[in-house]
Amino acid sequence: MPTPEPHRMDPDQPSPHSAANKAARLLWAVAYHGVFRWTPPPLHGVRRAVLRLFGARIGSGAYVHPSVRIWAPWNLRLGAQACLGPGVECYNVATVSVGARSTVSQRATLCAATHDHRDARMPLVPRPIAIGPEAWIAMEAFIGPGVRVGARAVVGARAVAVRDVPAGWVAAGNPCRPVRRRW
Repeated sequence: MPTPEPHRMDPDQPSPHSAANKAARLLWAVAYHGVFRWTPPPLHGVRRAVLRLFGARIGSGAYVHPSVRIWAPWNLRLGAQACLGPGVECYNVATVSVGARSTVSQRATLCAATHDHRDARMPLVPRPIAIGPEAWIAMEAFIGPGVRVGARAVVGARAVAVRDVPAGWVAAGNPCRPVRRRW
């Protein structure tokens, strides 16, 4: 049986992103690489100011480490004292909200878009992510498009959350499943 040819996106298919979106992301890339990325780790206030300049809504005392990668700051919502740890990947084509006093630990991924694999054109499908207050997304966890993580929930290290995580539960594994109550 012949091997199917790998999918190739149609180069004539228009981008799902507007010219204004592309221009804003270009300006953000300049600010990210020119200022944000090079601020010393303790200067969270400077990074908050840069993010706010690009439309992010950030509560007081939020911590965003300089190695965090944010695709679109205007789609970012951080509650007071929320934290995006070192190396977090925030692919926020749709809105990503992180509640007050929640932590997204080092190298975790928040992925707010996917592609419709059932359509040969593979159109982009943005879906917002919401992380409730006092939640913890542990090291290298993956939070998929459209996932809601409830208040005080924990998503364990390297877990893959493609479905909602209920409030107050610890969830782990791939796929991520609730394993016990937090407290």
